[in-house]
Amino acid sequence: MGMNSILQRGLAPEHPGLILKEMYVEPLGINNNFLAEKIGVSRITVNKLLNGRQGITAEMALRLSRAFSTSPLLWLNLQRNYDLWQAEKKFDENIKAIA
Repeated sequence: MGMNSILQRGLAPEHPGLILKEMYVEPLGINNNFLAEKIGVSRITVNKLLNGRQGITAEMALRLSRAFSTSPLLWLNLQRNYDLWQAEKKFDENIKAIA
C-alpha cells in the first residue's frame, strides 16, 4: 500500500521508533542500555525514539541499519511517511493548487 493510499484512507502510519521497538527490540529481547551502547547513543535517546518522542535522522538511520542489517532508507522512509501523515493532518485545506 502506497503512502497516498494510507493518506486517503486516513490510516496513521506508526512512528518508526515504535516499529523498531515492536519488530526488533522486543522480539530480540534487547534492552535500552544494550541498544544505546551498540549504536553509540545515550539511553535517553533510545528511550525517546522507542516511545515515539524522537524522530529518525539520517545518522540514526545509518546506526540502525548497521545494527539490524537493514537499509538506512527503510528507516528514513518510515520517518518520512510518518512526518508526511502528521503534516497532512495539519495542512490548511484553504490552500488551493495553482495549476
